[in-house]
Amino acid sequence: RWLFDDPTRVRRRFSQPPWLGEEPVEGRSILLHHEQGLGDTLQMLRYAPLLAARGARVFVLVPPALVALVRSVPGVDRVLTEGDEAPHFDLHCPFMSLPLAFGTTVDSVPASVPYLFAPDPLVVAWRERLGAPAGKRIGLVWSGSASHKNDRNRSIPLPLLQPLLAADAEFISLQKEYRPEDAAFMLQSGRIRDFAEGLSDFAQTAALIAALDLVISVDTSVAHLAGGMGKPVWLLLPFAPDYRWMLERADSPWYPTMRLWRQARHGDWTPVIAAVTTALSPASR
Repeated sequence: RWLFDDPTRVRRRFSQPPWLGEEPVEGRSILLHHEQGLGDTLQMLRYAPLLAARGARVFVLVPPALVALVRSVPGVDRVLTEGDEAPHFDLHCPFMSLPLAFGTTVDSVPASVPYLFAPDPLVVAWRERLGAPAGKRIGLVWSGSASHKNDRNRSIPLPLLQPLLAADAEFISLQKEYRPEDAAFMLQSGRIRDFAEGLSDFAQTAALIAALDLVISVDTSVAHLAGGMGKPVWLLLPFAPDYRWMLERADSPWYPTMRLWRQARHGDWTPVIAAVTTALSPASR
């Protein structure tokens, strides 16, 4: 990944040596640093407790939106964000190099969940804000950032979810931003509760997820957040998915509570949404 010029990837250079698993970390301090998507960092935070278990002091450098959430990760000694003065550290490792450093294979993925936790006071506040449930509570994410290079394949126009929204459930949006056509559809249908103004960072989003029964999401950071929390999450994938989801399987070695729903034909979401809608019906439970 370092051979290509990608403006979405941050390559940091330190005087300290990189750690790629070749030397012991006991009694040493290591800085894990964000380099690309928020979802990537949420996925790889699972390795922080493993480093702590080996006797390392673990510092992490993440974007501001992740700071409050990452403070809950077991084994993390200190959380930093851009502009903070870093404490002394001996080694460093970009988050996406951690699977290499740990020699991770499909059969040895560290998949113990949860390793991400919502702050208890925020969970209490969101449960109070939601009020008494009107049925099974389902969080929805149907689109990611429009600037993402694969957005046209991974995001779903909200009107396509109309059959799903007819299910006997209470739907909660987990999105912070809406495209104009989706906002108009939400207003017209009245089937999705909107809390975008309250989702100021990932700790808030995690607290809202903690109050839900299920998350249904396209391939965005929220799917990694729900999976890292051990929340049931159904991930809707395009025909040619990101490498980490592999092919021809309905589960993920990264997240034991995740179920994968795949397009059978490029760009065709209709059968996927129909299958998910059927799975939500009382007869399928």
